[in-house]
Amino acid sequence: MRTTRLAGAVVSVLALALTATGCGSTDDAGPTANEKPATAGAPANRVEPLAAAPRPKVPVTVTSAEGKKITVASTERIVPLAPALNEIVFTLGLGKQVVARDNATTFEQAKKLPVVTRAHSVSAESVLSLKPTVVLAEPLTGPAEAIDQIRAAGVPVVLVKPGKTLADVGPRIDAVAAALGVKAAGDELNKRTQSRIEAVQKNIPKPKDGKKPRVAFLYLRGSASVYLIGGGESGAPSLLAAAGAVDAGQESGLTKDFTPLTSEALAKAAPDALLVMTEGLESVGGIDGLLELPGVAQTPAGMDRRVVSVDDGVILNYGPRTDQVLKTLVDQLYANGS
Repeated sequence: MRTTRLAGAVVSVLALALTATGCGSTDDAGPTANEKPATAGAPANRVEPLAAAPRPKVPVTVTSAEGKKITVASTERIVPLAPALNEIVFTLGLGKQVVARDNATTFEQAKKLPVVTRAHSVSAESVLSLKPTVVLAEPLTGPAEAIDQIRAAGVPVVLVKPGKTLADVGPRIDAVAAALGVKAAGDELNKRTQSRIEAVQKNIPKPKDGKKPRVAFLYLRGSASVYLIGGGESGAPSLLAAAGAVDAGQESGLTKDFTPLTSEALAKAAPDALLVMTEGLESVGGIDGLLELPGVAQTPAGMDRRVVSVDDGVILNYGPRTDQVLKTLVDQLYANGS
């Protein structure tokens, strides 16, 4: 199971299910011969750094997400402990100074870095063995004891607020850029990212019937028999709204982050399409396996086999690749001009 930004949101729901079923690796079953691969149309798993690598102006003092003033004296050895934070650091042009990654960071430029997390947990010993000069994390990064141990060793730890909407992209880039003493690069990256998001939105087709497509976001882990439907706090509503769609779970009255997937919940949501993570779709055996889950085949989405998949490691990062996520979503959602 990937440690994505939404891991903190689903962990309480998963706990009960995993206690009963155990947690295994993602199933290897892939798409059937009658469907496109889950990654069809997906962008290459790379980040695109700014043209010129910035020169950090340090020391710098910033306000961490928990309200503390943190002074960063050196950016020579950076450890970002979340996929989106790694993504931002590399895209700012500071990838050569990153000395570790979390296990959910999978883009190509970072793949060879040492991994300092296991499942949802940070290993303080692994982090400290790499002699970091600054650690970037999110408020849900843990366990808290590990973060405290890193701080106690004298390493500045800057917390960055997690992203839940497109409006969070800019502030997150700003926070990382400020912590690393590269504010101008942050401004440049924000401008580039926003212009690319706007460019994607300009080309969103208008539905033939004039109705916005209703899309349900499903969290799937077939190896653990965990099937959830996203609600108002899942992080997906903003992404779907930007794609000209409606979050069917939220619209049906689901206010929490995730709720166990049931036939009743699907019938009430009545989605025209389903949004899933690539590995989640593979874990249930592709679209054919997804249609075997209770209630899925009876939805408009199921009857039309209308499934949109986006890479696990980037779907809800709300960072510099959000425009790519949005384009992948739009391309698949409106593939038939509907």
